[in-house]
Amino acid sequence: MTELTEEKVMDAPDGQVWSQGFIKGMTEEGEQLSEINPASGPLGGSAANAHSHGDSHGGGVGIPDSSRAGRLTSYKLADFPLITGREEDWRFTPLKRLRGLDRVGVKGQGLDGDAPAVEVTKPDAVTVETVGRDDARIGTAGIPEDRVAAAAWENFKEATVVTLPAEYQGTVEDVTTLTLTGAGVTPAAAHIFVHAKKFASGVVVLDHRGTAVLSENVEILVEDGANLTVVSIQDWNDDTVHASAQHIKVGRDAKVKHVVINLGGSLLRTTPSARYAGTGSEVEMYGLYFADAGQHLEQRLFVDHSTNNCKSRVTYKGALQGEGAHAVWIGDVLIRKEAEGTDTYEMNRNLILTQGARADSVPNLEIETGLIEGAGHASATGRFDDEQLFYLQARGIPEDVARRLVVRGFLNEVIQHIKVPALEERMRDAVERELAATA
Repeated sequence: MTELTEEKVMDAPDGQVWSQGFIKGMTEEGEQLSEINPASGPLGGSAANAHSHGDSHGGGVGIPDSSRAGRLTSYKLADFPLITGREEDWRFTPLKRLRGLDRVGVKGQGLDGDAPAVEVTKPDAVTVETVGRDDARIGTAGIPEDRVAAAAWENFKEATVVTLPAEYQGTVEDVTTLTLTGAGVTPAAAHIFVHAKKFASGVVVLDHRGTAVLSENVEILVEDGANLTVVSIQDWNDDTVHASAQHIKVGRDAKVKHVVINLGGSLLRTTPSARYAGTGSEVEMYGLYFADAGQHLEQRLFVDHSTNNCKSRVTYKGALQGEGAHAVWIGDVLIRKEAEGTDTYEMNRNLILTQGARADSVPNLEIETGLIEGAGHASATGRFDDEQLFYLQARGIPEDVARRLVVRGFLNEVIQHIKVPALEERMRDAVERELAATA
């Protein structure tokens, strides 16, 4: 188990790491973190449309670099070197358990399996369609940032596109759900595109089930003034391997809430990234994971503040139990020089329930300007709070029940942000099932 203590700054609220106004030790220009630092990022402004489609997708942006500002992004598999496990992006991932997703293009390894079957429930106003690789919308919200995602991009055959029309106003009962059922253990690729048009509001759920060895790209395009919630649930069978790159692009004065729920599967690697295409926009990213014996649940997120006066909040919480249970959380936030007025905070918490479990948690914050509203991060990993257990037991609650109450309350902070009653109830039931396995 890796224990990370929470960093604190005197006079900061709730023990947060917080920077207000000018950051100590920095000028208005900030630090020069990388020579390669595109002014608007790989998806900013017209860059989103600067590539061609189909099999002739454009090449990369940037080169491998320790700063997120200079990381390679490309639609082409050939632009990425083979993965060795020594790279920062892959040092926590057990490559031998990826079942070939990292070796596509080597010695005949492909992604030849069938993509998950898609079952749709939706309001009448929302459209869901299957399109070919040459659809003009594909690629407008994201660019692969690693070899596995690029392999999926080159090999998917069809994409599922969900569109919320302009000014559509959905309620918590008007949820669009895509149930994706795995087709087996032959490695496969999938592509999903979620599009909220101007001033639309709604909820889209991606519910992954069954058995699969799957490399997936999810693009989420939120136009100006829209308000979109996307919930990605990974509740696979125990033999599943799933790598999901989820690319979010947020327009002016738009808001997106992105929720990742990682529960079932042998190895899950979820890599959400958020980029801003206009001022005044807001991103909230929540994550809940529960790792059992032998499971590897990896969450690597990136928030790229490339526009002024935008906001982001990240909260990920996980529980681990059983021998060999391993959770990884990497939170990268980049505030570029032009992103004045940024307000950002990220937090990760891990609760170790048994011996033999391990959590790795690494928050990273890069700041290139001191003219921001605030920026901070916190990370903590530990076991049960003995004082909480004592308090409950002193009131006549048995120890096993007290432990379950503590875990339930710990994870409920994320569950309650879903704001869809049926989904919240399902997640609470899932946590109860996990806790029952511990008893």
